[in-house]
Amino acid sequence: MLSKFVPQMNTSPLQNSDKPVIKWLLTGCVLVYVMVVVGCITRLTHSGLSITDWNFMGSLPPITQEHWQERFAKYQTSPEFIYKNNSMTMDEFKSIFWWEYIHRMIGRTIGFVFLAGFVWFLIKKKFRKETLPKMLLLFALGGLQGLIGWWMVKSGLVKDPAVSHYRLATHLMSAFTVFAFTFWYALQLMYPKTEAVESDGKKMRTTAIVLFVVLIIQIIYGAFVAGLKAGLFYPTWPKMGDSWFPSETIMIEEQWWRNFLEIGAGVQFMHRTIAVLVVICVAILWNKSDKLNLTKQQNLGITLLIYGVTAQFILGIYTLLYQVPVVLGVLHQTGAFFLFTVCIYLLFHLNLKPAPNGDSK
Repeated sequence: MLSKFVPQMNTSPLQNSDKPVIKWLLTGCVLVYVMVVVGCITRLTHSGLSITDWNFMGSLPPITQEHWQERFAKYQTSPEFIYKNNSMTMDEFKSIFWWEYIHRMIGRTIGFVFLAGFVWFLIKKKFRKETLPKMLLLFALGGLQGLIGWWMVKSGLVKDPAVSHYRLATHLMSAFTVFAFTFWYALQLMYPKTEAVESDGKKMRTTAIVLFVVLIIQIIYGAFVAGLKAGLFYPTWPKMGDSWFPSETIMIEEQWWRNFLEIGAGVQFMHRTIAVLVVICVAILWNKSDKLNLTKQQNLGITLLIYGVTAQFILGIYTLLYQVPVVLGVLHQTGAFFLFTVCIYLLFHLNLKPAPNGDSK
């Protein structure tokens, strides 16, 4: 069975004072998701190096033809234009400029929304005493995300104009980390301890944690695949060409481990393999959940994982077979984000302990 529900005792309704903070945090989660999606489009359209400078406060986009010429002139001095795109026209430049510009502005919008909300709730004394340090941590993580973004772009402003796939993965995971903390803090306000009920959820914690770790590794390898364009190496499934383990997977004899971190075929092999491990972990969770007495939220998490991993696995195959078109690439990124979100939701409810005698203190 995919759903078994036990009665929920709501002995402590959600405090009205927390609702605006929850909405603010969830708005931040949505904006981070949008930023990740636009970042994916920016990567797939090769737009990430179209803006060669970085300004903390941002700048207005080009409006007049003169402004566009100035922007294009800056891009023409970049290694990417000189070595790869020297035949690019102004109209082609505009299309890649806008994706990178929108991506950066979404990041700044997130910063503004967080800072404005933080100051407002601080003045209105809407934060609980234990909430304030968490908000400061979110502020630090958000600022770090912006710095990592420029650090990533800077790696491509060299003679070989290609963004480091290690820095790309760091940039992606820093965004996921910001989302994870924001969503977790929102859940803590949405589900007070006194709303928790006894269940067998603790028997699934270890498996759920293993799934979460494997999923994080898979997302990192997804960034490696994007950075190395490894999805174009073997657009076949289930085999890689005619083999399960093609010879191109091992090209570096010394330091063999680099084949699975820096060689496209090896990275694609790892991404395929870890995808199977994710499916196996979800299947184990599903099997365990069918034998345990779980809460409504715990069952919902398992159900969403089952449907989510099925859709994501199929999307991965089609993304590979069609050689990573933008639409499928974005959907595949969204699938990873969805599974990441559901894992956090499930882990939260597996770790939510009811307060003794309904006392939340």
